[in-house]
Amino acid sequence: MKNFAFIPLVAGALFCAVASAQPALTIYNQNFAVVRDTVPLDLQSGVNDVRYADATAQVEPDSVILRDPTGKHSLQILEQNYRNDPVTQELLLSMFEGKTIDFETLRLKDNTQVREIVPGKIIRSGYVPGGNAEQPIIEVNGKLQFSLPGEPLFPDLGDDTVLKPTLNWLLQSDKPGKFGAEVGYITGGFSWSASYNLVSPEKGDIVDVVGWITMNNQSGKTFRDASIKLMAGDVNRVQPPTFTAGIGGAYRMALAENAPAVTEKAFDEFHLYSIARPTTLRDRETKQVEFVHAEKVVAPTIYVYDGAPSYRFYGGLNYEQGYGAEGNEKVQVMREFVNAETNHLGIALPAGKLRFYRRDTDGQLQFVGENQIDHTPRNETIRLTTGNAFDLVGERKQTNFHVDTGDKWMDESFEIKLRNRKTEPVVIRVVEHLYRWNNWEITQKSDDFTKQDAQTIEFRVPVKPDEEKVVTYTVHYSW
Repeated sequence: MKNFAFIPLVAGALFCAVASAQPALTIYNQNFAVVRDTVPLDLQSGVNDVRYADATAQVEPDSVILRDPTGKHSLQILEQNYRNDPVTQELLLSMFEGKTIDFETLRLKDNTQVREIVPGKIIRSGYVPGGNAEQPIIEVNGKLQFSLPGEPLFPDLGDDTVLKPTLNWLLQSDKPGKFGAEVGYITGGFSWSASYNLVSPEKGDIVDVVGWITMNNQSGKTFRDASIKLMAGDVNRVQPPTFTAGIGGAYRMALAENAPAVTEKAFDEFHLYSIARPTTLRDRETKQVEFVHAEKVVAPTIYVYDGAPSYRFYGGLNYEQGYGAEGNEKVQVMREFVNAETNHLGIALPAGKLRFYRRDTDGQLQFVGENQIDHTPRNETIRLTTGNAFDLVGERKQTNFHVDTGDKWMDESFEIKLRNRKTEPVVIRVVEHLYRWNNWEITQKSDDFTKQDAQTIEFRVPVKPDEEKVVTYTVHYSW
């Protein structure tokens, strides 16, 4: 079942075509997002002072774009100031250095705690921008003390103080008017990823695929009833800022109902996924939405014995006898499936983790391995290693080696033993790497093979239960 349609963005545009109070997010899988929001403006003709205090804490100020979506007003940002001081007690104390404020303290009177207001002059606040705080110095009753006499009670901070990230604009407008302008900017603090759960029955190669999108908001701002899109692909960024995600927050899952929760289509050189309905994404919240649900996907199990996987051809002649002669005994278990409509998929799969489960005899799910996939277009084949087989054993050894440097040739022979301790027959793919030189010929073989590339051959060997099969071959190199 293919759970996708598409709701496109306008290519190259940060904004929707019509102004709306609904915020919009496009989250990229590179830890940033594009925010589109509406800011109400009441402008006079000429120069206007405007404060926008609804940006994220990780906004990139130089990415800000402001416009009238109706095109009736011509706006120009003459000057922009961005303030994002983290509000702390030390910062507020620093704003009142040299001034006297009230401190609330508790004292014991007749065995009862009573509140008392103590005035104190702030000599030193202790606030050090970008550094470690120092001890404050407060003058109380003409004496200095290196501690606060109580809980500070701050007076009105005034219009020039910001308690959250604020953009101050000096706007030039060609005419007066009250309207909703669109503001757009790039911000850090957002991420999203995909993950997939593949469930197999007790026997067989048919799986059900459930894919989840996980969104994370560490931007310092909550987006309520937002239109959310997710961009998959490798978008070039010039020295993107690095942000450290916060700790804690809520974790919620949004389960898909009858209609597809996410739609998808190619966009430019990337793929764009749209959440079907407005979604609230709170600050420090992780939210999941199901976006793929496919049944009866054919994903056969493949057994691969790569006896010397660490040896590869690097372009130089090698005639050291022991090089690559010894092999390991592990037989890899892989799952393979085609991302095609004929296999009940056929959609662009964003990079993410695939987890494999298999039902046991009483119907319970058991975890049997996981791996990562990269961004995968439709009609491509996915092959993943999920672990090593318990009941399959491979054994590889060099049986002959001869080199003649004068006539410039070399012969090498190998014996590969495969043992099956399962109760059912299997086919094991034996992969051999002909790494010694680029000019080679197989002069003797016990089984047929296929040439995978210029330096790799593969034998497909059926092995019955409790059977040992032996594969041999000789390769002749010349230069």
